[in-house]
Amino acid sequence: MPRFLLPAEAWHTDAALTGDEARHLSQVLRIKPGETVTVFDGLGRRAEAEVLTVSRDRVPLRIRDFLTPPAPLPAITLAQAVPKGKNMDLIVQKAVELGIARIQPLVTKNTIVQPGGGKSDKWRRTALEACKQCGQDTLPQIAEPLPFDRWIAAPDELPGLRLIASLAPGAKPLRETLRAHPGTTAATLLVGPEGDFTPDETRQALAAGFLPVSLGSIVLRVETATLFCLSALRYEFSA
Repeated sequence: MPRFLLPAEAWHTDAALTGDEARHLSQVLRIKPGETVTVFDGLGRRAEAEVLTVSRDRVPLRIRDFLTPPAPLPAITLAQAVPKGKNMDLIVQKAVELGIARIQPLVTKNTIVQPGGGKSDKWRRTALEACKQCGQDTLPQIAEPLPFDRWIAAPDELPGLRLIASLAPGAKPLRETLRAHPGTTAATLLVGPEGDFTPDETRQALAAGFLPVSLGSIVLRVETATLFCLSALRYEFSA
């Protein structure tokens, strides 16, 4: 069934899709009055809704019984050094499928790409499309890119179990670290760029309470490392 984002403030007696969502329904999918679609508010709530009338810019709906499934646990914040090419788009898309709660793009010393204005909006659109396709009802927050030094200095931005994917000697296997923290309900995953974090950045992360974790003997590409870690977190702690 087609899925559309209906913001939380629009869930009332005169609910209606507007803007891009209305145009997608009317112009692309050509859904007719009387048909049923699924709406979600991006905060974890979804419902079936009957299309009442159709126009290019506004599609009134009659919302039926709605559900609020529990959000995936742990609530994962991904602090991701922005990789080159289109790999960030891939990371955002797949992270949504794995139930990410928040993504904080980072600019580190070894970051090759300097994300310009509008990048976060593009990643938010990618996240929305992924939510529609995979049935995820919670739209992750995607923050504006921050310099690593500024981000690491804000402890309120680092919730739960703190993990850094690391090539440094002494990093413990990811599985061992996760199993040493049963019942984890929130985690912050820090993944570096091509070329990894600098020694100083790694020191700052360890000083902020991040636990260095190894992903095995094979050096993984950035996007592979991120999805490996997210999958492991979801596998280890999901009910």
